[in-house]
Amino acid sequence: MRIFLALYVFAIVATVSILGFRGSNSTKPPLEVFPDMDRQARYKPQAENEFFSDGRNDRPVPAKTVARGNYFNQAEVFSAGFEDKTLGDTAYNQGKAADGTFVKTVPLEVSHALMAEGKAKYDIFCTVCHGAAGDGNGVTKPYGVLAASYHDDRLRGVEDGYIFDVITNGKGLMLPLDGSISPEERWAIVLYVRALQRSQHANAKDLSEAQRTELGF
Repeated sequence: MRIFLALYVFAIVATVSILGFRGSNSTKPPLEVFPDMDRQARYKPQAENEFFSDGRNDRPVPAKTVARGNYFNQAEVFSAGFEDKTLGDTAYNQGKAADGTFVKTVPLEVSHALMAEGKAKYDIFCTVCHGAAGDGNGVTKPYGVLAASYHDDRLRGVEDGYIFDVITNGKGLMLPLDGSISPEERWAIVLYVRALQRSQHANAKDLSEAQRTELGF
C-alpha cells in the first residue's frame, strides 16, 4: 500500500511539474507535440518588414487601377463591345470554342520546347497518380486512389480541349489545377499526354525506313 501511495504521489508531482497548474500563467514556451505550422516564414498583413523602403508588408494598389473581376470572366465584367485578344481567347483559356464545344486540337504552335515543358509539368503534377506512362499505375494506386489511363479508347478519342478542361477544373477525385499551372503549361501537358498515347499505339508505317531499320522492323 505504501508503495502504491508513493507511486501515486510521484505521478501527481511529476504531472504538475511537467504540465503546470491549469490556468496558471508562465513565461516558458509551451510543450508542443504537434506545432501544426503555428510559426511559418511568412509576412503577415499590416505588419512591418525591412525589405520595402516604407517598411510595410501590405503593398499599395497601383495608381489609377480598378479591380474588376478576375482573369477569365470577361463576359460578366466587361461590356459587350470590349475586345481583348488574351481574355477573349476562349480556346486558349478554357479549351472551348465560342459555342461552348471543346476544341479539337491544341491552339498553340507545337514545338519540341512545348513538348519538353509538358513533360516537366506532367512529371510534377500528373505522374504520381497517372503514372509515368500515363497508364494509371501511379504510386497512389496501391492506396486506393485509382486514376484514369490515358490509353483507354475513350480518352484517346476525346478532344484536346476536354483534357485541358479536366486539368483546369478537375474531375472526380482530381482537384483543379488552374491555380497551379498556367494555360500554356496545361496545353503543354495535353500535348505530352497525346505523345504518351501515341507511344503505346504507334504504327510502324509512320516511321521512316531508317527508323524502322534502327528498331529492327
